[in-house]
Amino acid sequence: MHLVFVSSLVPVENPSSGFDIANRTVFDGLRALGHKVSVIGYLQPGQTPASGKDVHLLGGLEVTNAKVGAATKLRWLAKACLHRTTLSSAKMLEVSRAHVETLLQRLQPFDGIVLNSVQLPGAFAAAFQKHKTIYIAHNVEAGSARENAATASGLVERWLFKREAHYLERLERTLTQAASAIWTFAEADRLGFGPAVSSRATVLPLVTRWDMAGTGPEKPPEYDLALIGTWSWQPNRIGLDWFLSKVVPLLPPGMTIGIAGQLPDAPAIAHPGVRLLGRVPDARAFVESGAVLPLISRGGTGVQLKTIETFELGMPCVATGSSLRGIGTLPGNCAVADDPAEFANLLIDKVAQVRAGNRQRLSGAIFHQAQKDKLLEMLDAGLSRFGKPAIAPDLAVARNETPLRAVKIVNASYSLAVHEGGKSR
Repeated sequence: MHLVFVSSLVPVENPSSGFDIANRTVFDGLRALGHKVSVIGYLQPGQTPASGKDVHLLGGLEVTNAKVGAATKLRWLAKACLHRTTLSSAKMLEVSRAHVETLLQRLQPFDGIVLNSVQLPGAFAAAFQKHKTIYIAHNVEAGSARENAATASGLVERWLFKREAHYLERLERTLTQAASAIWTFAEADRLGFGPAVSSRATVLPLVTRWDMAGTGPEKPPEYDLALIGTWSWQPNRIGLDWFLSKVVPLLPPGMTIGIAGQLPDAPAIAHPGVRLLGRVPDARAFVESGAVLPLISRGGTGVQLKTIETFELGMPCVATGSSLRGIGTLPGNCAVADDPAEFANLLIDKVAQVRAGNRQRLSGAIFHQAQKDKLLEMLDAGLSRFGKPAIAPDLAVARNETPLRAVKIVNASYSLAVHEGGKSR
């Protein structure tokens, strides 16, 4: 098949964010099946496309809220209001719908379009839905927006998130109903769009890299506990705030806790062992510098790529139930708890074992290969649906010259939120 892979950010050589990792995994899987994959999307500054042979860039674009100034944010907001859309879709409007349609015409003939998440599909829905599509739902975005509204700190922010959820529900209904197949990354998301969609939806297992990296000699841990994430993404921040406020006070003062990743508005932390490290040069090396990994998700939808990476590395961990979305079989060195006291006690026990000489490391190769095998099977099954009828799209959206009547919040602490890479490490 010749497939057109449409994504706000194109797959890159060295993915770091969760969104980039999921992008690259699906892209690599489609090519591993022998298909020709043409890519349409933007490229973030400093990145290199994963394959330059058939990548059609709409331009360079910085989409991360924390990396731009107030003037850019105001311009995004004005554009979003003008087009009655989200900030993330407004950013995609650096090119016109006519430009996108001309590009699609040049790529003909193709068998169908794979729409990756909602940012670019939300900006040019009418152009893409003239063709057969498969929709990749990284999350049930309307549900995430409602969760963000429930935890918002002010009335204005809460109203904005509620508005996002309302419009997101319409957009997700349009994209899923028009698609020949829907790919999600967790079973709850497969069922999250309703029975009319779930019959055409399958869950894609993920890996953090297509080929397992070689492992060197184990080094002594630098920290008893290691956590890394995009803490500006609200679901991640909810988990971190829970961990710092409910779990950390129950840990002994001699326990060292390294926290990597930018942390806006860092809270006051009384525990003497906590180290806020900011960005680290090598995320994998940092993860392996911990004796035990706390997996602390408390909300959101979709799969947690931090969990996938932990299992691939064979690291011992303690996980909340929410951190295990999309995971079938747990490795033997993963303990599960949602109660803060139980979570803390499990961490204390595992750290004590490491200090006593039992590193509790397992081989992640079997898990990694099983994920890849199942991924290829599910991709193949979804592609086989091209040509089969889907539910007719929402005509009110499909006929709109600027089909941007949905408002989307993705991965940011900014009150209107911006696209910062979907899932987080």
